[in-house]
Amino acid sequence: MTGWEEMVSSSIETADCSTTDGEKITAATIAGKKKRLQTVEPPQTIFRHHRIGRMVESASLRKGTSGGQDMSSVASVGNGSSTGTIQKNTLGKDEFFQMLIAQLKHQDPLNPMDGTDFTAQLAQFSSLEQLSNMNASLETVAAHQVFANQIEAVSLIGKEIAAQGDVMEIDGTPVTLIYSAAENISKGTVSIYNSSGSLVKKIEVGSQQQGLNSVQWDCSGIESGSYYFAVEGTNLQGESVNMDTYVTGTVTGVTFNGGSVHIQIGDVDVPFEDVVSVVSGT
Repeated sequence: MTGWEEMVSSSIETADCSTTDGEKITAATIAGKKKRLQTVEPPQTIFRHHRIGRMVESASLRKGTSGGQDMSSVASVGNGSSTGTIQKNTLGKDEFFQMLIAQLKHQDPLNPMDGTDFTAQLAQFSSLEQLSNMNASLETVAAHQVFANQIEAVSLIGKEIAAQGDVMEIDGTPVTLIYSAAENISKGTVSIYNSSGSLVKKIEVGSQQQGLNSVQWDCSGIESGSYYFAVEGTNLQGESVNMDTYVTGTVTGVTFNGGSVHIQIGDVDVPFEDVVSVVSGT
């Protein structure tokens, strides 16, 4: 309280006054009126914006609102309007569109969004839409390819096929070991191992052409079971040549595991994509 207010208050407390109509005014009366005046809120300034054409309360603007709407709602669009967006930590098409609309809705009328910025954001939205559609199309193509592989694999049951691999099932009958050379070889060696990794047979081969080649193994004195083989070859200069091995056998079954397809040749599991040819079968 200022000095002059203290003087007036002191004078009021020590003096009684009367109104023109004879009503006696006491210190208690003035104190009561003073208290009621303090509870009255200051008037709110009203003005009309020349662009938006409506009444706006200055008190509302001071509180950070526009048209009675809390501007904090703008932040809620980007910070938590979509629970799924937060969980995935990605911005989807719908969330991007919501943010763009919110930005337009709550832009400053005195400083609206620049046309260049708006065009750039629309271009981003268009790119996002195209990428989303492309991803959906690729997923559809992949699903169709898996289905086609499953149908084709089932059709191989009962047929003899050749596939990349080195494991074979031996039952005492002669087998054909197939391999390919990246270039012509002057000599080579075919080594056969049992399931324990012990060498059980070595077959020497002479000069062979680039591409598919084969050698017969009579399997004499060999117990039935799983075996694998490896091939080494050298060219005329004595340099090692890359050699790929293949297995043959009759398809006895097919398994599906998620998006992968495997075929069975006896007890040997072969990925469907490793099949290179159908040797025989109806």
